[in-house]
Formats: sequence, C-alpha cells, structure tokens
Amino acid sequence: SSLRHLPPGSPVLELAHGPGHLQASLMARSVRAYGIDLSPQMGELARERLLGQGFPARLALAKAQTLPFPAGTFAAVISTFPTEFIADPATLSEVRRVLRPGAPLIVVPTAAFTSGGAGKAALGWAYRATGQHDAAQSQRCRIAEVFEPHGFTVEVFDEPCPRSLALVVVARKSP
Repeated sequence: SSLRHLPPGSPVLELAHGPGHLQASLMARSVRAYGIDLSPQMGELARERLLGQGFPARLALAKAQTLPFPAGTFAAVISTFPTEFIADPATLSEVRRVLRPGAPLIVVPTAAFTSGGAGKAALGWAYRATGQHDAAQSQRCRIAEVFEPHGFTVEVFDEPCPRSLALVVVARKSP
C-alpha cells in the first residue's frame, strides 16, 4: 500500500482526507496526521471516525492550492485517488512549500481490482498481451512530466494489495 512509501517521522498531511480512513490508519501507526478537505460533510465524517477511535481530529477545511501550514512542516504529504487538483501547479507549489527537503508527496492516482493471486497474474498477462504495458510506460512518463517541472523527482510503483493493484507515485521534493 501507499503507507509502505511513507518515511519514518511525523507529521504527515493528507490532501482530500475524505471520511478519514487513512487518517485513522496513520494515527494507529503513531503518525501525527493532519488532513485537509473541501467538503464540510467529509470533515464531519472524518472527525466522528477519529474521535470515535480515540484519535485527535487535526483536520482543516482548505484547498490544496492554499495550504494553511508553515513552510517545511511535513515529513510527507499523501493523497489517495485525488481529482485533477493534484496536477494543478498551485497545488504542487504549495505541497513543495510545506514539505521538508527530500520529503515525498505520495499519490495513489488509480487502482485496478483483482481477485487475488490468480487475478493479479491474469491482469498482468492481459496488461502485457493487449499492449497496455507500453501505454503504462507512456503514462509513467506523463506522470513524471506533471511533477518534475515543480521541483520533484519521481518514482512510480505498481503496488499489489489484497484485492487490487495500485499505482503509487512517489514525488520527492528536490533539494
């Protein structure tokens, strides 16, 4: 999962926290997590989830393009299944501003559902047989082109999960 790519240390900012599942997972791992979202409803759901599990709710109603945090605050920023805001130059500028030197922005833009080991193997075979492997390589280059002009070095991973295969982008703030 994307958590495997988180460096040790806190705090971590989640962009578009939604109902708070990742917030709770981070806090269960003793990570000091913060989150922003544009939706007051998601903020309330996340707040209820976190407080119900005994965690603090460090959440803000905010846009990724105008983050309400000082420069160099975060050891990592993470966003799972973001909308187009993630590629906005203003978002990338703000994320770079709030990250510590060398810290990663971890993005999970998409996942393909599988049914387990056989499903993953079949998906991999289909991926190669239909030429989608070449399309995926092209997609990886396009992903890098989004982040690199904004001061990030990019690595892209296929992460096997219990019932899916996730694409994980690790865009590390260049010194």
